[in-house]
Amino acid sequence: MAVNFGRRELLLALYGSAAFGTSILLKACSNQQTTTSTTANNDNFKIAIALPGVITDQTWNQSGYEGVQLAKQKLGAETAYVEQVAQADQAEALSDFARKGYNVVFAHGGQFDAAIEQIAPQFPNTFFVAVNGAVKGENIAALRIDHMQASYLCGIIGALMTKSNKLAYIAGQEFEATQQELRGLELGAKSVKPDIQITPTFTGDWNDVAKGKEATLALISSGADVIYQWLDNASAAVLQTASDQRVYAFGNTKDQLDVAPKSVLTSAVKRMDLAIVYLAELAKQKQLKGQIYTIGLERADILSLGKFGTMVPAAVKQNALNTKQEIIAKKITFENCKENGKDTRCVKKATA
Repeated sequence: MAVNFGRRELLLALYGSAAFGTSILLKACSNQQTTTSTTANNDNFKIAIALPGVITDQTWNQSGYEGVQLAKQKLGAETAYVEQVAQADQAEALSDFARKGYNVVFAHGGQFDAAIEQIAPQFPNTFFVAVNGAVKGENIAALRIDHMQASYLCGIIGALMTKSNKLAYIAGQEFEATQQELRGLELGAKSVKPDIQITPTFTGDWNDVAKGKEATLALISSGADVIYQWLDNASAAVLQTASDQRVYAFGNTKDQLDVAPKSVLTSAVKRMDLAIVYLAELAKQKQLKGQIYTIGLERADILSLGKFGTMVPAAVKQNALNTKQEIIAKKITFENCKENGKDTRCVKKATA
């Protein structure tokens, strides 16, 4: 069974079936989409996910939703989701799933970290997974994609494609995952052109299309001709605006070449659905631990570069692919360091 809970009031409806017995449907009293199905022999294994945006955004939130749907198919789990969870409602949304006996609750975004730490001790029988988070505890795990690895490759591509020597980074919020992605972009670009400029902008909203477009136009006006974006529902607007203004951009999470084929150089493809299934499997086997799980380019099924735009020269593409293999072989790694008195990450290259 997959259920969509609304953010506030929930109605409980009971229905029966002669063939399958009685099951419970929790239906949101909102106009959000609800998907339901009956799953037999699921050993009462229940998975839920709280999403900050809509499940049809074609990027981050949709990938999370697809992850629990895939877990339902592969693991026979009962699943539920709630979308468009505002910051103020996060703790209650997660608590609600825990009170209803969900074994694993995914919080799909680093912005949920504080809410998870607040409520997890109250529900020791539920394991909370902070997707993109930086928290861990007795019943808290974090699921991380190594954003730095993918953005490092995109930084190399961007530096080789820019004419203005100015790149830009747009994201919804500033937290550890976006900081690492920005740092990877910077390190990759500066490995090619040490004097290149990277300007970051955080719109404060992952889904606001107008803010995404406004930020894009402002960065282009400042001279940026390559834009790396990580937004949700607003990502397509950034890519289309870049295309309209005849500058380059990168897709994120999904392969977004088709959104703006004249603009998108490639995409940082993050198969969050497969990553979520991976941790759900560990949870069902009672092997999930209170630690941070980081998945990098070594799992090509989960993290990879997408299709390349036709404007990318073969030599640029090959440079990025060769570097990807060096990262996988650990000839290029990212280690903690200090730069200008601040803690950050730096590139370390293995000596022959």
